[in-house]
Amino acid sequence: MSPSPPRLLSASWTFAVRAALRLRRVPEQAADAVLIPVIFTVLFTYIFGGAVAGSTRGYLQFLLPGTLVFSSLLITVYAGVGLCSDKTEGLLDRFRSMAIPRPALAVGLLIGEAGRCLLASTIVIGLGLALGFRPHGGAVGVVEAVALVVVFSVSLGWAWAALGLVLRTPASVSTISLILQFPLVFASNVFVDPSTMPSGLRQFVDANPVSLLATTVRHLMAGSASGGHVLLVLLSSGAITAIFAPLTVHLYSRG
Repeated sequence: MSPSPPRLLSASWTFAVRAALRLRRVPEQAADAVLIPVIFTVLFTYIFGGAVAGSTRGYLQFLLPGTLVFSSLLITVYAGVGLCSDKTEGLLDRFRSMAIPRPALAVGLLIGEAGRCLLASTIVIGLGLALGFRPHGGAVGVVEAVALVVVFSVSLGWAWAALGLVLRTPASVSTISLILQFPLVFASNVFVDPSTMPSGLRQFVDANPVSLLATTVRHLMAGSASGGHVLLVLLSSGAITAIFAPLTVHLYSRG
């Protein structure tokens, strides 16, 4: 009697552990989860804080939720890079020939990505508290904000996973995803209040789902979020996942 094939959950967890163990071989891949949050929080607070908000302390209250979003979104690219690396090394063909649920590899990489987001979020919040950031929504608001950022980041990771199955090299995935991410992040309210922007740009910023996420995270940390704010982010995350998760599985299955 042949052994039964692994279920999706157990196979995905195996690939998530594999992604974590890969960091032991390439530890510099963890630098973006550890160093980038520190660099951006410190630089933006002390270089732009006085000019943007009149004081570094006042700007930190606005900036820190934005840095939390920014740092986590940068990490989402690793699902695509990981899939593309497996493709170029020939491992993807090996996985396809095995009785493994089709979405397991991508889901495992996204679980690993969620772990990196949690690490980056912990560093951002810890550093912010040390610099003077005070979340008036308390620990509950902070936890809810981090959870929402992780949910959105994982949904966006499906888009980069699809990209990783289309492009030829991991470097291409990293470059193209950054080119696509930068307008989403910098043409948003992550770092500045869009009220002084030209009207056409402000309309784009207001419609940008990253702005919606940053606004909701700020409200959660301030203890002023409504159910409508959170629901809109969850709907955005669901829409991104509904588009790119089936596309990723289709590209994986097509070979």
